[in-house]
Amino acid sequence: MENFLIRGTTRTPEVDFNIEGRIRIKGRSIPEDAGLFYNYLYSWIFSYCMNPRPETIVNLELEYMNSGSAKSLLQILRELSNVRQNGNVLLINWYYELGDEDMQEKGEYFESILKTDFNFIETY
Repeated sequence: MENFLIRGTTRTPEVDFNIEGRIRIKGRSIPEDAGLFYNYLYSWIFSYCMNPRPETIVNLELEYMNSGSAKSLLQILRELSNVRQNGNVLLINWYYELGDEDMQEKGEYFESILKTDFNFIETY
């Protein structure tokens, strides 16, 4: 398994998945085909979850995401929730801009669906 990096564009987020358990998605996520874009990410996450590090840190720093991206991201986070088995730690940091109630609420919604505590971090 290797690290996975995708540079961000105006329509897709930067993706930085590290085999040491550091996972980051940052930017805007409005790809034309979210399923296709996120399938590559899901495949990497699925492989990682088969042999995760004792601690996995997920940093989600999204400015905006469309509904297709939200659905795909939730699928990825569900898979990542499995790393908690066998006593492993999963930390999810949800970054949102000051006053961006929409992104804050999306994070809170994901947190409630996954039954996993998120760290909400307001940025400026």
